[in-house]
Amino acid sequence: MYAVAVLAGCSDSKEAHTGSADTGKELVYATAKDMNDMNPHLYAGSMPAQGMVYESLVENTKDGIKPWLAESWEISKDGKVYTFHLRKDVKFHDGEPFNAEAVKKNIDAVQHNAKKHSWIKLSTKIASCHVKDEYTVELVLSEPYYPTLLELSMTRPYVFISPKNLINGETKDGVNGYKGTGPYILTEHKVDQYAAFEANENYWGGPPKVKKIIAKVLPAGETTFLALQKGEVNFVFTDDRGTDSLDVEAMNTLVNSGKYQMVRSEAMNTKMIVANSGKADHPVHETAVREAIWYSIDRDTISKQIFNGVEAPAHTLFSPNVHYANVDLKKRGFDLDKAKNVLEEAGWRLENGSAVRTKNGSKLVMKLYYDVNSSSQKSQAEFIQNSVKKIGVQLDLVGEESTSIAKRRSTGDYDLLFNQTWGLAYDPQNTISAFTSESSYLHTTKGMAKAGELYKKIDEVMVSANEETRKSLYADILTMVHDEAVFIPITNGSVTVVAPKRLKGISFKQTQYELPFEQMHFE
Repeated sequence: MYAVAVLAGCSDSKEAHTGSADTGKELVYATAKDMNDMNPHLYAGSMPAQGMVYESLVENTKDGIKPWLAESWEISKDGKVYTFHLRKDVKFHDGEPFNAEAVKKNIDAVQHNAKKHSWIKLSTKIASCHVKDEYTVELVLSEPYYPTLLELSMTRPYVFISPKNLINGETKDGVNGYKGTGPYILTEHKVDQYAAFEANENYWGGPPKVKKIIAKVLPAGETTFLALQKGEVNFVFTDDRGTDSLDVEAMNTLVNSGKYQMVRSEAMNTKMIVANSGKADHPVHETAVREAIWYSIDRDTISKQIFNGVEAPAHTLFSPNVHYANVDLKKRGFDLDKAKNVLEEAGWRLENGSAVRTKNGSKLVMKLYYDVNSSSQKSQAEFIQNSVKKIGVQLDLVGEESTSIAKRRSTGDYDLLFNQTWGLAYDPQNTISAFTSESSYLHTTKGMAKAGELYKKIDEVMVSANEETRKSLYADILTMVHDEAVFIPITNGSVTVVAPKRLKGISFKQTQYELPFEQMHFE
C-alpha cells in the first residue's frame, strides 16, 4: 500500500500550491489528507509533520536506544526509576527553555489524559514525574516495564511542546500553539490546502539544509502522478495513513524515466486481514473458517502482480527482523484443497448445487472492509474475494474511510478488515499490547479459546526483566494467535521513497511514520 507524500521546490509558499519546482532550498510534499490537529499529545495529526516539529527524550535507532533530548540516563536496580539528564542547549521554537520543568509539565499533561493513551502501556505504569534540578528529571513507574525507553522514543505522545502552549497546564482539551524543539517550525496552515514548515535556524542539532517544507493536500492517484510528471512535485514516500496515493507501477514509470531514484527501507510492517474472533454465532468466530481464508490467499501473486515485488509475501504476524519474532510457526501456504478440507471437517457443506457453503442453516458469508482511498487494498480485496469463492465462501466487500474502519475495529462492528502492524520500532510490544485494548484488537482476540491465558502472558512479558523469559513468553503469544489465525498476514511493507537522483541524505528511521527531512540536501 503506497500512501505517498510528494515534495517539490518553489520560491515561496503561495507558489508552492500551483507553480513548478525549483528544488534546492524547499520541499513540498503532497498528502491525500490534511495535517489536522498538531497537538502532539493527541492522535489526529499527521505523524510525518509532528515528527518535524516535536522531539523525544531518546531516539530509537537500528543500534538501539540513543540519547536525544536527554544526554544520558540511569535506571534503578528495581527497574522502577528512570533518571534523565537533559541537554542544556535546547530551546522551544518560541524561545522557552527546554528543561526539567518543561519535561514534567508535558508528561503530567499526557498522564492526565491516560485513558486516551491506553494503547501505550507506559501510560498505565507512570506513577509520578519529579524535577531533581534544572536539567535532571526523574520518572517513577509503578512496576518494572522493559519497553519504557522504546515507548518514550515514539512520535507521540511522550514528546514536548512549549509550556506556553499548554492551556491551564493541560493538552487533553487542546493547545494554543504548536511550538516544539524540532528541526522545523510550523509557520502556516490552511485546512485542506497546505501547511508550511520553516527550518529552525537555532536547532540544537544544527540548522537543516532544506529551509522550507510545504505539506500540500492533493487528491490521490492520477493527480499526484501528473504533478510529478509536470515537475510541480518531485518526491513521494509511504505516509502514515496506510493508503496509497501512487501505485507501484506509477513509481516504476517515474524511475524508468531516468530522472528519479527509488529507495526502500527494510521490512517495517505486516499488512494483514484482522478477523473478529469475538463475534459469537458468526462464521468468523470459528478458527476453521479463519484458517480456510488463510490457505486461500495467494500471497506470491499479490506480491508480484499488485505490489510488483516491492512488498514480500508474509506468512506470520511479524517479519523475522522484528525483535523476539523469529519464532518457528506452522506455515500455511496457498492451498485451496486444504482450505476446502478444513471447512468440510468443520461441518461447512456445499449442498444442492449451491456456490456458498452452509452449516446448521447458516450461509458462509462475511464482509471484508477496506480503505476506500487505497487502490491496493481494493485490488487485494477483489483478488481474495475471487479466491475464497472457489472454496464456497461469499465475501462481500465494503470500502470505507480509514476513520470509519478504525471505529469498527474498536467497537467490534466487523467480520474482517484490512490493517497493519504498528511497525518495526513499535513491535512486537505495541501490536501485542493492543491485543487487550478495546480501541484496537480486543475484539480480534477475545473469542480465542485461550484468550485468558493469552492476556496473562501479555501482562507477564511487559514486566519481565529477564531476556530469556521474554523470548519464551513472546514465542508463546505469537504461537497462540498464529494457531487461531486471528491475524491473517498478506505482505511485509517497507517505506518507499521516489526522489530526484540529485537528492542526497535519504535515510529512514526505525519507524514507518516519519522521515528525517533535516538530513536531506541537494547536490
